[in-house]
Amino acid sequence: MADNNNRTPHIPNPRHEPPATEPTEPKDPQPAALREWWTAAWDDGGVLHNRWEDLRRAPELGWHGMATWVKTVLGLAGVCAVIILLDGATDVLADAMRRLLTAVPHVQVGATTSDSVFAVVDQPIRSYIAAHAATLPISASTVYTVWQVVGLFGLIGGFFRSSGARLTWTAWGAASIAMVYSTSPADGRTIATGLAVLAWTAASTIALRGLTLRPEVFIHNAGHQIEPHLHLPAPAAPDAEDTPDNVRPLQKR
Repeated sequence: MADNNNRTPHIPNPRHEPPATEPTEPKDPQPAALREWWTAAWDDGGVLHNRWEDLRRAPELGWHGMATWVKTVLGLAGVCAVIILLDGATDVLADAMRRLLTAVPHVQVGATTSDSVFAVVDQPIRSYIAAHAATLPISASTVYTVWQVVGLFGLIGGFFRSSGARLTWTAWGAASIAMVYSTSPADGRTIATGLAVLAWTAASTIALRGLTLRPEVFIHNAGHQIEPHLHLPAPAAPDAEDTPDNVRPLQKR
C-alpha cells in the first residue's frame, strides 16, 4: 500500500495565475478645476454673481442706470427683432402691392369718349402712358392708376404740410403738364397746356397751403435801457493822531 503522506507539492499552472494589476492613471483634473471655477464665479464678487446682480437690478435702475452690457444686449435684440419684422413685412407688403396693382380695373387708356373739361387734361396723359408703357412689365392701366395715387398722395400730404409730399406734388404737376404738352394736338396744344397749368395751380392752393414766397423779416428792437447808478467816493482813511477817540469810521454790516 502506497504511503499517502509522501506527496509532491502542488505547483500552480502558470496559465491560471492572477492577472497583474496595471497601474491606475490619475483622474482628469479638468472637472475638478471646472467645479472650482464655477463655485468661485457664483461667490460674492464673482463674474457670474455680478452679472446676475446686474440683471436683477436692471428693472429698478431703469435704462439710464442699468449696466452697459445689459443695454448692449437689449439693443442688439431689438435691432434683430426689427430686422426680422421688416424682412417679413417686406414680403407681405410686396405681395399686397402686387395683388393691389393686378386687381386694378383695366382702364381704357388712350381712348375715351368723355367731352368734359377734365378730359382736356386727362386724355393726353392717358395717350402718353399708353404710347410709352408698351415695353414695361406692367400694363398701361396700372401705370395710370399709380400716377393717380401719387397725385392724391402729394395733394393730401401737402395739405398736412409735409415737405416730401409737397415736393412729390410739384414733380407730379410738372410731369403731368409735360405729358399734356407732348401729346395734345398741335392746334389745341396751347389751350390744353394752359388748362393743365391752371388746374394744377388751383389744386396747389390745397397742397401748398401756408407756403409763401414772401421772405420773413424779424426785427428785434430791444430799446434803450437806462439804469441809474450812484457812485460814492470811498472816504479817506483818517489819521490816527489827528482823529479824536470818539470818532469811528462807518462800517458795512
